[in-house]
Amino acid sequence: MTMRIGNAPCSWGVEFAEDDRNPSWKTVLKQCAEAGYKGIELGPVGFMPEDPSLLSDALAEHDLELIGGVVFRAYHDPHAWEDVLDATHRTAKALKAHGAQHLVLIDSISPRRAPTAGRAGEAEQMDKAEWTAFRDRIAESARIGVEEYGLTVGIHAHAAGFMDFEPELERLLSEVDESLLKICFDTGHHSYAGFDPVAFMKTHIDRISYMHFKDIDPKVKAKVIANRTGFYDACGQGIFCNLGDGDVDFPAVRQVLVDAGFEGWCTVEQDCDPLLDPDPVGDARKNRTYLERIGFT
Repeated sequence: MTMRIGNAPCSWGVEFAEDDRNPSWKTVLKQCAEAGYKGIELGPVGFMPEDPSLLSDALAEHDLELIGGVVFRAYHDPHAWEDVLDATHRTAKALKAHGAQHLVLIDSISPRRAPTAGRAGEAEQMDKAEWTAFRDRIAESARIGVEEYGLTVGIHAHAAGFMDFEPELERLLSEVDESLLKICFDTGHHSYAGFDPVAFMKTHIDRISYMHFKDIDPKVKAKVIANRTGFYDACGQGIFCNLGDGDVDFPAVRQVLVDAGFEGWCTVEQDCDPLLDPDPVGDARKNRTYLERIGFT
């Protein structure tokens, strides 16, 4: 069994391609390799070059493999569909060009959901018609990834979007065929939402195709939920701490994966503010060292 550990540009604060605060894509590749990783995600499409030759040369220079990429778009907003489709095709095209396998779909933050991140009992729910259209947009994005580009597509629950809490994630999984849609499971977002990531993994391990490793500082989580703090402000306050310092039981996560014979990539994501995190490469090294210490190679 082989599990490989990668990292992602969000660990350097890269959430949006056009953000002036972002470090350069070359810096992210260089520092990811220096921290001991052999794989990296694409980041938001447009952050790294979309010219395959430019990115291929840079990946090879740093001995990095492209793992996958994320479509972080407003699936909840019918008026944003053209933007969702554009991001789906551009991301999938980039992944296919570099032999990467994992296309990850995330419903982006909604103003209707932002105040109730971590508060499942208070969160606004879609009505039947809105949910059906939302589900169908996710399913179509997944179909494009699988049938047109030959990728493995996973849904990723995310704080403050409409695919956040465990019940709605399980509802989606029951309504979209597994041949189209699998799970990119994020340990930190599941904890942020108020649910047990290890218990979910045990129940759904056969559908998990890809892992995102995040940890959650329980004190920061309690504070930001109580104060209804916005997601990016919570990132700036350090809700995503170094692996092993928070409330996610990573030895138990590893055991579930080992017992299931899971093979493939597990990607570290430590979302942060690019101006407030003083040492992203140091954090990346610490996370890699921690994972090695508990048995990941």
